[in-house]
Amino acid sequence: MSKSKLAIRETAAPTFALLTSLSTLVCCTLPAVMITLGMGAALSSLTSHVPQLIWLSAHKPLVFGGSFILLCLAWLARYMTRNMPCPADPALAKSCTRLRKLGGWVLYIGFGVWAIGAFSAFILPKLIG
Repeated sequence: MSKSKLAIRETAAPTFALLTSLSTLVCCTLPAVMITLGMGAALSSLTSHVPQLIWLSAHKPLVFGGSFILLCLAWLARYMTRNMPCPADPALAKSCTRLRKLGGWVLYIGFGVWAIGAFSAFILPKLIG
């Protein structure tokens, strides 16, 4: 197995899950932070240049549900491959171990980002309002 195939196997799902988690921050946390900091005009300019942000904000449950499903699928893929052997070659085995650890951290960061986005999108407005 080449290093590139090994890297894809160990880090693709967690990285994709992290990217979908970041979409939750863009849709819901970024506008809330900008309004809180008094940057309403900048937010207005941003939404006029990127109108997809309004669609994402309007469909928060879909965005958060989809990203949570992808995070869970990435965790499941990681769980199912947890006992897969690394290659016998010492250099590839070291790379495999390092990539598994990196993939785990990326997945944990993805869950953390999702939790921050969910808090700011669903819980914080009820606490403030």
